[in-house]
Amino acid sequence: MLPHPKPVALAVSLALSALSSHAAAQSVSSDTPLMTVVVVGTAPVEAEPGSVTLDAADVLPLRAATSDTASLFRSVPGMSSYGAGGVSSLPVIHGLGDDRLRIKVDGMDLVSACGNHMNPPLSYIDPTRVARATVFAGLAPVSSGGDSIGGTILVESADPVFAKAGQGTLLQGEAGTFYRSNGHAFGANVSATAAGESLSVTYSGSTAQADNYSAGGDFKPAGLAYTNTAPSLYNSPIYLSGDEVGSTMYQSTNQSLGFALRHENHLVDLQLGYQHIPYQGYPNQRMDMTDNTSTQVNLGYTGKYDWGTLEARLYNEHTEHEMNFLEDKAFWYQGNAPGMPMYTEGNNTGASVKGDILLSARDLIRVGGELQQYRLDDWWPPSGSGGMSPNTFWNINNGERDRYAVFAEWEAQWSPQWLSQLGLRYERVNMNAGEVQGYNASYTTDATAFNTADREKTDNNFDLTTLARYVPSKTQTLEFGFARKTRSPNLYERYSWSTGGMAMNMVNLAGDGNGYVGNLELEPEIAHTLSATFDWHDAGQQDWGLKITPYYTYVDDYINARRLTNTTVTNQFVFLKFVNQDAQLYGIDVSGYMPLATNTGFGDFTLNGLLNYVRGETTGGTGDNLYNMMPLNATLSVTQTLGGWTNIAELQMVDAKSDVSAIRNEVETPGYSLLNLRSSYAWETVRLDVGIENVFDTLYFYPLGGAYVGQGITMPPGVGTGRPAWGTTVPGMGRSIYAGVSVKF
Repeated sequence: MLPHPKPVALAVSLALSALSSHAAAQSVSSDTPLMTVVVVGTAPVEAEPGSVTLDAADVLPLRAATSDTASLFRSVPGMSSYGAGGVSSLPVIHGLGDDRLRIKVDGMDLVSACGNHMNPPLSYIDPTRVARATVFAGLAPVSSGGDSIGGTILVESADPVFAKAGQGTLLQGEAGTFYRSNGHAFGANVSATAAGESLSVTYSGSTAQADNYSAGGDFKPAGLAYTNTAPSLYNSPIYLSGDEVGSTMYQSTNQSLGFALRHENHLVDLQLGYQHIPYQGYPNQRMDMTDNTSTQVNLGYTGKYDWGTLEARLYNEHTEHEMNFLEDKAFWYQGNAPGMPMYTEGNNTGASVKGDILLSARDLIRVGGELQQYRLDDWWPPSGSGGMSPNTFWNINNGERDRYAVFAEWEAQWSPQWLSQLGLRYERVNMNAGEVQGYNASYTTDATAFNTADREKTDNNFDLTTLARYVPSKTQTLEFGFARKTRSPNLYERYSWSTGGMAMNMVNLAGDGNGYVGNLELEPEIAHTLSATFDWHDAGQQDWGLKITPYYTYVDDYINARRLTNTTVTNQFVFLKFVNQDAQLYGIDVSGYMPLATNTGFGDFTLNGLLNYVRGETTGGTGDNLYNMMPLNATLSVTQTLGGWTNIAELQMVDAKSDVSAIRNEVETPGYSLLNLRSSYAWETVRLDVGIENVFDTLYFYPLGGAYVGQGITMPPGVGTGRPAWGTTVPGMGRSIYAGVSVKF
């Protein structure tokens, strides 16, 4: 564990001073590697090759400030997140996010069961339960997962605890609560453990709730009528007071019950999980989540043998998801239509086994296999007597996506200076879907074409990762490598079928306000990534350090889009079809740290910093920018520690986004700077956190927030008074004062 938060080197400060507009990011550990970052909560963990363990102090200050687990990763170099609901943003690594990342929660490969990806994997674990999270960039080892091209995120809750020999029954727990002024967000969490020497039982529960948040400055989206009453053709008003951002409210409850049985070097654990989100607004989607219920059963085994370690896991996750309009989104009555109910049911069953075999003091072999069986139904009951009747609309009927994988990985410590890792992974992905139908005869042409087509698809995918670490001296480290990664399309990219405007707007994984239709002929994406990290630091890796990580990725058959209509329109939402195009992404991460003052009467002061840049574009003559690329961004922070006090002043800076996707009519965003202040005091069993986010109440638009369609008539798509106008992006949250307290018992 590191003795203090991680600062920034002088070279980072010089790089930041060159920015014309500013940037946003995070603090980072003094020995952050090229391939892996490990964010740790309360439980210690043995670091994997190429990883670093951050102290709990790097994560705990954010728990009172956010209910979104993905936001805990903003201290990781090269990471950002797509905007979505208040507990459901999607992480991005080096410009690649959503299904292009492999995300596992307590070993489960979770899958979003929604045409708008409203229930991504990280939404199923509350920030207060995160004990560890390992992030692999594009050079992720093949043993960390497949069917992804951008990297891997492994999130884990706390390990089970047991009583010491002769201690009797161990009873312990923790309770906490928080309040945030913007949106009047509040919540609580509790965990309790009863354990003997061999058996441990733990209950964890958390809840979070918030109203719509307010933007900074003066926010008034174009195209909407700002009156206190709504015209009669709406079923709800579109007036929001002050600078309120529509469709940003949420409520979430998570519960889990864990059992663990230990015998000598063997551990069996069983986790039962339940989540209920009765509502969650989406300011960049035309629908809202009106219910999401998930149940999880997760059985694991870990055994240590003379030859190494064996791990096995069997899990099932079942999701029932509903979409409709919450109060900020008005619905145009057609007959007596009571909104637009849309239902999704997903069933995800998986198993994995992995063995770490110690061949010698030099050589370690990892071998294993995984299988995942995923089933999805997405249907929309008839509504009223107009265009959404008289039949049920089947968007995806009995969708199937099955993965079978085997891998082998060889890690060798050739000398104290040289380490290498070489891995190969094979995956077979089988996909299929049943016949579909629309609301009525107007959908017959599309439905017939889909039903008579060959819908069964099989992809044979290969991954290769090779990396090396060279340590020429106590003050230098070099890591470099190459990876070939493959991802097959998801069910919505392949099997959504209707070219009707309303139906297309219900398939939007990007939050850009546009409508999409699938493509049965999509090929898997194949990414080729080169990356290196140059690391300079003091001999003890405690006082100062600087890391520079350039990377380049070329993607064959990147799943992008082409327009179906309005091919030359530049100022409206459009309709698109998923297609394969070649693309390239390249960029650089710069991070570092240095002490400002130590052993003063006011404590120790450290300077932290990070700079990220990524550029994504299509190749082969198409000449467009990739969607949702984070512009140049940076963070500088000063941390003071004195006794139990930790105080942080953080400056986030984001450059203007002008490299936008023309095919999607993506909207540019201006640059901005934000000041955040955080303070905490820790006693032996009590911790208090207070802070102010966006101190100066700045109005800003997050570059990855998507198009603002959070209020007004969001359906049917079109233009006119009372409809969200193209050209407005989702604004970020204005000033928010927060406080949180946690007590261990």
